[in-house]
Amino acid sequence: MPKPKPEVFRITKNNHNILQGVADQELRLTEKQCCVLDEWCLQNAERFWISEGGALAPRSKGGADVIIVDDPQMPSLVQIAKKLDPERPVIFRSHIQVRADLADQPGTPTSEVWQWVWNNVKDADVFISHPVREFVPNTVDFNKVGYMPATTDWLDGLSKEMSDWDTRYYIHEFNSECFKQRMNRLDFPNREYIAQIARFDPAKGIPDVLASYAELRRKYMKDLALKDIPQLVVAGHGAIDDPDATSIYDQTLDLLETKYSDIKSDVVVMRLGPTDQLLNALMSNAKVALQLSTREGFEVKVSEALHKGVPIIATRAGGIPLQVQHEKSGFLVEPCDSSAVAKHLNYLFTNQSAYDDMSEYAAMHVSDEVGTVGNALCWLYLSDVLSKGEKIEPKSAWINDMARKTAGLPYVETETQLPRNKNLKLPSH
Repeated sequence: MPKPKPEVFRITKNNHNILQGVADQELRLTEKQCCVLDEWCLQNAERFWISEGGALAPRSKGGADVIIVDDPQMPSLVQIAKKLDPERPVIFRSHIQVRADLADQPGTPTSEVWQWVWNNVKDADVFISHPVREFVPNTVDFNKVGYMPATTDWLDGLSKEMSDWDTRYYIHEFNSECFKQRMNRLDFPNREYIAQIARFDPAKGIPDVLASYAELRRKYMKDLALKDIPQLVVAGHGAIDDPDATSIYDQTLDLLETKYSDIKSDVVVMRLGPTDQLLNALMSNAKVALQLSTREGFEVKVSEALHKGVPIIATRAGGIPLQVQHEKSGFLVEPCDSSAVAKHLNYLFTNQSAYDDMSEYAAMHVSDEVGTVGNALCWLYLSDVLSKGEKIEPKSAWINDMARKTAGLPYVETETQLPRNKNLKLPSH
């Protein structure tokens, strides 16, 4: 882990937003900022990782056999690793949505950030991307590209099964936090609720969540008794390196005051501390989950909800559609289509038989690829082959498929797997 530097947080977050295409068009990555990021990376490498026995040290001096650089925050680690041990394999994983259309367009803010990233990572042996063709700019060598989804752990605090007693405890803890922050509280189990569990980020579609809930209340449930109307929870962890979170959180509260004052007493908006079990309890007991992102890498919260048997209404953004079987495990809508979301919410709250079928299907049809086992398989396969000095050229194949084929255990028809979209194939250069 690198030693943090306050000024770096803002720059890396700006780059994240620019790559996703959600930043102000006036925002640019400057040459000075590039120097700040590269110097920060080099300082951390020299202080912690290059000395004998350090991860980046040459293999002859006890360094790692394979280097994996994750995320475009410290891309120059690829250059540093290659300079110290040119023959050692290095993998770069791009784990966010990159607007390749903007990255391929000279002069855009996205192309400038991407050029800085690419100049640093172009010598990596393998380029790992989310399984979405539109996330890979044309500058990337087609032969090096392999696809892997984001993953979660079914046994950690966010996802593990919880007893009724544990659930009641954590819901009580959640309500106590709400009380401390002068926020509305959940009336669960007396009333059902809808949940979106996500960071307070410009791309998470939180204004659309509020608009959808408002339409559900005003159009479909205006004549119901309060006890029969679900509440809405929008909650997520507050990350220390997420400078956008406060402004999005404030914007959400402002919208409730100005546009949705008639329903604001039933909306719970919370930034929580690092207690995974709180989010687990909220997601596990939600009647319906939402994930209305306008831009998204993969967002494994979708699969976490389905794994719990909670039907989800989500947008066709990034890697989200790969996880939801439309009208079977949930519903897919276009980004910003709050009317469609409201319509589907009403359907799930008024058709118990259809809800039960969808809930059961959701719980039984989550691919192992989005869990720890599938994730470990991919990384162990890559590390095993590369550390033997063998070359890997995925050519836009799924790493999971390559590993299973090598093991002699390819997928069979009865297994649940993420859809293999033929459009993932990249053009050869």
